[in-house]
Amino acid sequence: MVGACRYLTRSLHPMRPEFIALAAAILYSGGTITARMGMHHSSPLTAACVLLCLRTVVFWSGVFLMGGIPHVEWTPLLLFVGLGVLQTATSLLQLTGIHRLGAARAEPLRNTYPLWSAVIAIVFLGEQASLGIIAGTLLVVGGIALISWQPAESGLRYRWWEGIFSLLAALFAGVAFPIRRIAFDISNEPLYFAAILAIVSFVSLGPYVQVRLRTEQFVLSRSAVPPFILSGFFESAGSLLSLIAVSLGRVVVVSPIVASSPLWTLILTVVFLRGLERINTRTVTGTFAVMTGTISIILSR
Repeated sequence: MVGACRYLTRSLHPMRPEFIALAAAILYSGGTITARMGMHHSSPLTAACVLLCLRTVVFWSGVFLMGGIPHVEWTPLLLFVGLGVLQTATSLLQLTGIHRLGAARAEPLRNTYPLWSAVIAIVFLGEQASLGIIAGTLLVVGGIALISWQPAESGLRYRWWEGIFSLLAALFAGVAFPIRRIAFDISNEPLYFAAILAIVSFVSLGPYVQVRLRTEQFVLSRSAVPPFILSGFFESAGSLLSLIAVSLGRVVVVSPIVASSPLWTLILTVVFLRGLERINTRTVTGTFAVMTGTISIILSR
């Protein structure tokens, strides 16, 4: 079977992986914005369950509509099963980090993952990173930190070691990109592996949902359904394009560009959700840094 993934990969092959990664970042941002719209009438727990369910349905529908399950080696299949579990662990670590430190401190730590991806890709995959790519990665990470950082609430107390939760989340997210690259070198089936990643993540979410239901209600109103559906499709498309970008390009190039999604989320928030984000000197500086870093990576060969 050739499958939708091979067809889509061949169709996008003339495009540079950097632009595919950029499209993935923008789609992820669209998913974030529409999810926020839905959560005005729902809850974060409901959003997580609905979006993961939609992503699973979309990907597996695509797999079967385009010919069924392809033949792949066991090694990449097991790698993506592990990535699904790792993705859930990453989310739980970051939620713990937010609980311990607050979002103002936890989010910038989590967004350092392109640095870990680059280091792992260079050391273990033998990828080369030019000065432009290194400088661009640092600019993207620094810019995201500026955009996502907010003044800490007064009186918030925490221990310095509690930052390990968000740093571990960043490390796990950073490890995921090189593992995907290894898997695609063996069997290049982005759509099928995206479906595997989605269903494993959805199943792994079960124990967490059981714990959260003790303190948080599952609320799904009619007003939340349309934005959640849009968010599910945006997230699914972004996830697939991110995998295709990794299958076609280098981790040191693709990872920081995909990580630029907070910039596009900020821009879309200003346009569609006015009043939820304040623009100040720090935000402008971070935006300029992310855009400059992304351009530097795209122009570097």
